[in-house]
Amino acid sequence: MRAVSIIVLVLFVLAIVGCSDPVEGKYGEDLFRATCAHCHSADLSGGIGPAIGPGSNAHRELSDEQIGSVIIVGPGAMPSYGSRLDAGQIASVIAYLRTVQEGAR
Repeated sequence: MRAVSIIVLVLFVLAIVGCSDPVEGKYGEDLFRATCAHCHSADLSGGIGPAIGPGSNAHRELSDEQIGSVIIVGPGAMPSYGSRLDAGQIASVIAYLRTVQEGAR
């Protein structure tokens, strides 16, 4: 009986961990990799989504506020992250983008 209880407890814990939000507690580069890199690539060179790294239009033409709006609204085929990310997380992704865009990394 005790072995069954332990197995049930382990399965319960694994279910809870598996259901946690992949963006919870993540900021900056970690958050970018969890939410953005799939489409924009880990090095920001683009792929499914446009390039947003050094030399891209995002670097030259978009303000931080505009990039934040893109993250919140998710125009076109991009998903909206406005309900999944808080303001601090969005700001941290923008700060990470700017760091990479400026070649500081």
